[in-house]
Amino acid sequence: MELPYAVYILKCANGKYYTGYTTNINNRLIAHSKGEVSFTKDKLPVTLVHLSLFSNKLKAYDFERYLKSGSGIAFKNKRLF
Repeated sequence: MELPYAVYILKCANGKYYTGYTTNINNRLIAHSKGEVSFTKDKLPVTLVHLSLFSNKLKAYDFERYLKSGSGIAFKNKRLF
């Protein structure tokens, strides 16, 4: 079964983290590495530090939003790193 929805976390060269959602993780990581994503283009190189795959689009979107929230940031810092 293919899991087409991905939520990912990148660590940027400046130590900040970027959390994103995509339906094509390979293409999205290439775009980040080429400087085609506005938030990360001046923070290269970036490193993939977490990847969660989902079969349900809404669950992936909700997880991304959660990770960007205050309690999600605390969860991310405590459980994912």
